[in-house]
Parts: sequence; C-alpha cells; structure tokens
Amino acid sequence: MSNQKTAINGAKWTTSATVINTVFNSLQMAIIARILAPSIFGLVSICTMMLNFFYIFANLGFANSIISTQETDKKRLSTIFFASFGLGIIFCGVVNLCAPIIINFYHEPKLGKIIPLAALNFPLIYSCQIYGILLQKELRFRTIAINDILCAVASVVTTVILAYHNFQELAMMYGQLAWAGMRLVTYTITGSKLFKPVWHFKIKEIQHHLRFGAYSIGEGLLQFANTNLENIVIGRYVSMEALGYFNIAYQLAIFPIYKLNPIIMQVSFPIMARMKENDGLKRAYLKIVDFITYCNFPILTGLFMTAVGVVPIVFGHNFLPSIPLVRIVVFVGFLSCITTPFSAIAFSKGKPNLVFLSNLIALLVKLPIIYLAAKYYGLFGITFGYLICSTIETFVCLYLVYSLVGNFFSQFLNNVCKPLAFCLAMSVALLIYQHFIGSTGLINIIPQVIIGAAIYIGLTFKFKMSFREVMELKKSL
Repeated sequence: MSNQKTAINGAKWTTSATVINTVFNSLQMAIIARILAPSIFGLVSICTMMLNFFYIFANLGFANSIISTQETDKKRLSTIFFASFGLGIIFCGVVNLCAPIIINFYHEPKLGKIIPLAALNFPLIYSCQIYGILLQKELRFRTIAINDILCAVASVVTTVILAYHNFQELAMMYGQLAWAGMRLVTYTITGSKLFKPVWHFKIKEIQHHLRFGAYSIGEGLLQFANTNLENIVIGRYVSMEALGYFNIAYQLAIFPIYKLNPIIMQVSFPIMARMKENDGLKRAYLKIVDFITYCNFPILTGLFMTAVGVVPIVFGHNFLPSIPLVRIVVFVGFLSCITTPFSAIAFSKGKPNLVFLSNLIALLVKLPIIYLAAKYYGLFGITFGYLICSTIETFVCLYLVYSLVGNFFSQFLNNVCKPLAFCLAMSVALLIYQHFIGSTGLINIIPQVIIGAAIYIGLTFKFKMSFREVMELKKSL
C-alpha cells in the first residue's frame, strides 16, 4: 500500500475514533458541568496535570525513537517493557509520598482524597504503553481506534453515573481509572499479537534509545511546563474557581485542535519517519499545515463569534465568566495549527534536540510574562500572557522548520491566507446577523452555524477546491 493510501486509511480510522470520542467527551462535560461546581473542575485539573507530568515518562521517551528507528528486536523491546512497568510502580509511590506537599502548595485539603486515586493510573498506563507504540509503528490504526473508543466509553459512563450519585470530584477520578483500566486490557490483548515480552533486561542494549529518549523526556518536561504554567499559577495565586473557568475555556477553545491535530500527526509521523530528503518533508509539512488550518480555522472563528451563546448552552450559566477567556484562547488555537507539525519534522530528521530547544526558549519567555501578568492583572492577564507567549513560540518554530527543510514561506503564506480570508468573511456575516437578529440561545446559534458553514464551503469551492475535485477526493477515500 502506498504512503498516500496508508495515510488515508489511517486517517479514516483515527478520525472516526476521534469524532466518537469527542462526542462522548462533549456529552460528559455538558452533563457534569450542570452537576459539579466550577471549583471541582479546578481540583480535578490539578490531578490531571499531575498525571500528565508523570505520563511524560510512560515510555522513557522511547515512543518517537522506536518509530523513527523501526525497532524490532524482542530483547530490546522487553527491556523497555520492564523498565516502563517498574517506573509505573515507582511513580505511584512517589505521588502518594508527595501528596502532602501538593496539598500544602494549593492550600486545598480535598486533594487528599483524589491524589491517591490519581496515582493508581500509573501502573495501569505504564504496563501497556509499549503495545500502543508498536501498534502505531506498524500502522495498525484500526486497532488503535477501536481500543480508544472502548476506553472513552468506559470513562464517560463511569464518570456520569458517579456524578449523578453525588461522588463529586471522585466521579471524575474514577472515570480516569476506568479509562486506564480499559486501556490496559485492550492494548495488552491487541498488542500482544505483535510482541510478547521475554525475561530480558539489559539497559546497555538500549543506549541509543536512551539518548534519543532523553531529549524526548526533556522536551516533554518543558512542554508540560509550557502547557501547565497557567494552571499552576491560577490554582496557586488566584483560586480553584478561577482555574475551573480557565479549564473550561481551554477545553472549549483548544479542544478541536487537540482532537483533530493528533489524528494527522499520529498517521503522518510513522510515514514521515521513512522520509529523509528535505523536499519530501517540506511537502509533507506544507500539506499538514494546509489541512489543519483549513479544518480548524473556521471552527475557532465560529467559536469566537458565538462564545456568548455557546458557553451557557454547553456548560450552563455557572460558567459565564469563561466567555471572555474563550475569546482569548481561540487565538492560541490558531497558532497551534501552525506549530503542531514541527515536532514530527524534527523527529523524522533525527533532531529531537531542536524540539527540546524550542520548548526551552518558550518556557524562558513564558516565565517572566506569566509572573508579571499574574501579579498585576490576575486571571485575564494570565490568559493574555498565554497568547503572547504562544505568538513568540510560533515564530521560533517557523525558524526551526526553515533550518530543517529550507525555504517554505511563500507556499506556507498562500496556504494560511486563504482560510483566514474565508474566516474573515464568515465573521462579517455573523456580526451582521448578531446585530440585527441576536446572538444568544439555540435559536440563534443554529442559524449562525449554518450561515458560517455555507460561506466557508462556498468560498472553498470558488477559490480553493472545486466541487468536482471534492467528489474525486471522496471517491479516492
């Protein structure tokens, strides 16, 4: 099967799984937002942040290395498997030991109930991580998609049922455990067809992976700091309620990006890893950016224009303070569409140090900006600071892509400007509608979605891709 057909087939399955998971997660958020207080979302985001931190070490940074080198040696893979399992047990104990420090830092005793539950995720997740990597390496996207759907269903059903039975913040933590447990079962069953560990453990045999993984872990730590610095500062120096508002804004505004973009990268990276020439990688980068911006820009634009109506409909009136935050964070989403493919380019070229460098620069820029924003301007200042830092990070990533694949700016600007122009036309039409008719309530949101989609699709057929070309693409799928 050609790279194009493999990518299309993988994208089909990954997209299907993502759409289904997104629907389930959206329903979960819409339901529990009407049951649980904003402060509970703040509490849970602290534990989720902690899980994400230790999840960086889940595969010792080997995921990109295994895929990049197309590793097949059973003994080396077994060493990685046992190292991951051991780390899961160790981190479970470390988190429990650190619980008093975390509770004191945030001055929140309720964390004492949910941190031990969060710690149980580590042995479950770490035990099956190697199987997920190998399934991705072998392009088994259908299997990955089915596994992820089952995990999402287990999590959502558990969370909603327990939330209705007044489990409060524990409902969301048990939901995470249900996801991790189902992941262990499904990935172990399906992944064991590709690899069964043998009793072998020699760190010296995986030195190449360790060197590659060291950069990946370092990059992951820096990325974690970049991604969660706002959460840490808001939770510590503002309030858990404010963190809940920010968390909802982040999920609503960045949610489409972090759901759609991994589809593209999960399919593209194993294929790009087999490309070594600059021209091929440049074309791949431009195609990925073109597709991501075209799909995400109208969603983000529509969210910016309709936030005043969407937030109360989806999450209830308790989260009205999230509306102005959503309108700031959507611009971070625009920038994320451009920066997302950079890491795949760097890893494909065997340059994980550049991903580490970009995250280091971003963190050094973000620390003083977020500190000053928190000190003088509070929650809104932190959110604006987040946008400023993302803008600087985007320029750094573009420069590094240039250093890897050569000059690409002319085609890049042409790809990005078209969806931006289409979105501007959408915005003008929606402003006119809101001025003369209204902006709140489902009765106004639905027409705005229809108008915006009609304008964007119509401009696409006129200036980007003809209807005939769309039909031909559909047949190829």
